[in-house]
Amino acid sequence: MRLFTRRVQKEWSVGRAVRGLVVALTLCAGVLAPVGAATATRPSAALPLPLELLFDNTAVSEDVRPAEADFDGAGRSLPAPALAAAGWTPGRTLDVQGTRLTWPRSAPGRPDNVRAEGQRVDVRGRGDALAFLVAGTAGSATGGAGTVRYAGGGRSSYLLSAPDWRTGPLATKAVALPYLNTPGGPVTATVRLYVVTVPLLRGGRVRSVTLPHAPDLHVFAMAVHSAAPGWTGSWAASTSGYPAVGPWTDRTLRLVVHTSVGGPGVRLRFANTFAAERVRIGGATVAVRASGAAARGTPLPVSFDGSAGVTLPAGAQAVSDPLHFAVPADADLLVSFHLPDRVAAAPVHRLARQRSYLSGPGDHTADVSGSAFDAALTSWPLLTGVDVAGGPGSVVVLGDSITDGTGSTAGADRRWPDALAARLRGRSGAPRYGVLNQGISANRVVTDHYPGDGVSTDQAGVSALHRLDRDVLAQTSVRTLVVLEGVNDLLAGTPPARITFGLAELARRAHARGVRVLAATLTPCSGWRACTGTVDARRAAVNSWIRASDAFDAVLDFDAVVRDPARPDRLLSAYDSGDHLHPGDAGYAALAASVDLALL
Repeated sequence: MRLFTRRVQKEWSVGRAVRGLVVALTLCAGVLAPVGAATATRPSAALPLPLELLFDNTAVSEDVRPAEADFDGAGRSLPAPALAAAGWTPGRTLDVQGTRLTWPRSAPGRPDNVRAEGQRVDVRGRGDALAFLVAGTAGSATGGAGTVRYAGGGRSSYLLSAPDWRTGPLATKAVALPYLNTPGGPVTATVRLYVVTVPLLRGGRVRSVTLPHAPDLHVFAMAVHSAAPGWTGSWAASTSGYPAVGPWTDRTLRLVVHTSVGGPGVRLRFANTFAAERVRIGGATVAVRASGAAARGTPLPVSFDGSAGVTLPAGAQAVSDPLHFAVPADADLLVSFHLPDRVAAAPVHRLARQRSYLSGPGDHTADVSGSAFDAALTSWPLLTGVDVAGGPGSVVVLGDSITDGTGSTAGADRRWPDALAARLRGRSGAPRYGVLNQGISANRVVTDHYPGDGVSTDQAGVSALHRLDRDVLAQTSVRTLVVLEGVNDLLAGTPPARITFGLAELARRAHARGVRVLAATLTPCSGWRACTGTVDARRAAVNSWIRASDAFDAVLDFDAVVRDPARPDRLLSAYDSGDHLHPGDAGYAALAASVDLALL
């Protein structure tokens, strides 16, 4: 591994060691304190304590000893074997929504979470959000107000709400387990845990956090989400579903992705979104593509916390260590990774509009030749991002099939976000923002297509509201969000008022995290199946609201760009891909050309 990588790894390792020593000394102090000392200082302790010293509830039990835990006051608990199968083992670091959270180190049957009753928690760091690993046990969402204290004496308040562990939405869960433990034994039921984020004061350094007074809200872990300074997202794809695959055993996937910007270093992001089980990546490499599945030069291996491979827990992601590798802008990369174990279902981005490759048996990550890759893939499994070192940050485009590129030439990178990236690269003096395409074909603003859990042929994703945290706010150094979405809601019969509420809520949540928000008007669809006169009238109503709303920092009038002046309910024929809903290459180029780059 290059010196660049070794230096960063050493810095990270030293930081982990120092933090571990501090926690160990604190734990020793707690053990040596008089019995009841920790209890006596809760919840009005003058000094904040590490979360694990405040644990007062036991949520996890072994299947054979269910009575050793009582999560909800009715004797029910989370099963340790199911958590282990998901990769959620004691002390495991979980990267969820871009935040590194540590699952409690407690053994089953020992306290592993705190019921929120105003405790002061020692949490340190600087970032744009605070992440909580939580669940409620009240039967519905539960929560309240808490306080964040900053170095220098500042403070801010926050509202924290935790969905119920048995009835909360599957679309936003971090992990789901297939059964729970009861005093009478295991019972089949889907139980959930959630990661919820709240915004922080920009630039503030967190010193402590006071939890809400909500005893049915259980907190397992907390951490500050860092905005990833020094990195820019160059390519990304949303997870649209969790379909059956292969099964793949001892296979290498070689995915083709196209960079929007370049840089002197690279890191890869993999995610096991929506999964019920962990998945192991035996090794991964990156290379510039020559042609087909062939690399231009020997692919370089990436590492994960210094190891060649990594296991992705269910619902979590993994980010590779920084690698000194010159990433060119506007180029195809080959990201190859080996799956040594059986994989029968995987999180994917279905509509890649790009041919990728699958090998026969064996680890072919280091192959220069593409001869071992004898099968084609039309989706992007597991890989969700490529970041480059340096740069000013990223623009994230959130949308449906029009953003995903349906109707554009396959393999040619002519989606409208591709054309926008080309304009940014070509304009002298413009910031070299990365452009991250988070479009999902058939996606909606306010209702889920894919429910968010289980193996399914439906790969249209959860709603934009439900994926905002993962697909936008957790993206690398996001600066601006562009939203073009809502036509699928209209085609499904959703009233305009619900769509506009959803769009406003997206903007409100993004603004709370310091992200600039641009909204695009919805383009015409007359001639497409199900696009009736009623649908078009509702589209016009949504567009009128977008143009007049003060919810956004700016509006992109895409409707005016591509509509036929003689038939405003239709796409101009020169811009129509032929299905009357999706533009073709010329239409996508026109959308990108209409964007005032200064708005970004």
